[in-house]
Amino acid sequence: MNSTQQAISAYGKENTHLRTHRGIEAEVFAQVTRAITLASGDKKHGFPKLAAALHSNRRLWRALASDVSNAENALPADMRARVFYLSEFVNEQTGKVLRGDATVDALREVNMSIMRGLNMEATST
Repeated sequence: MNSTQQAISAYGKENTHLRTHRGIEAEVFAQVTRAITLASGDKKHGFPKLAAALHSNRRLWRALASDVSNAENALPADMRARVFYLSEFVNEQTGKVLRGDATVDALREVNMSIMRGLNMEATST
C-alpha cells in the first residue's frame, strides 16, 4: 500500500466532501424539523416527543438570536434583525403549540424557509 492509499484509508474515501458551515447549519435545521414532524404525527408518544423536539428547535433559535445580536456578527444589520425577529416568533409560536393553541405548521415553514436559503447559498458559493 502506497502513502496515498494509506492516507485515504486513514482519513476516509477519496470522494468524501467537506461540509460547509451553511451545509452544517442546514443539516441542523433539517434534523430539528424532522423531529418536530415525526413527533407531531406520533399519537402514541405524542406530547413528550413533541415537547422535546420543540425544545430543541427553541434552543437552536435562541442560539441564532444570540449570535446575530453580537456586534461582531458579519451579517448585514437588516438580516440580523430579521433572524432575531424570527427567533422571537418561534419562541412565541412554540408556547402556543405547547398550550394546544396552534399547530407546528408555522414552525416547520419557518425552518424550511431557512433551510432553502442556506442550501441556495451553499450551492451558489
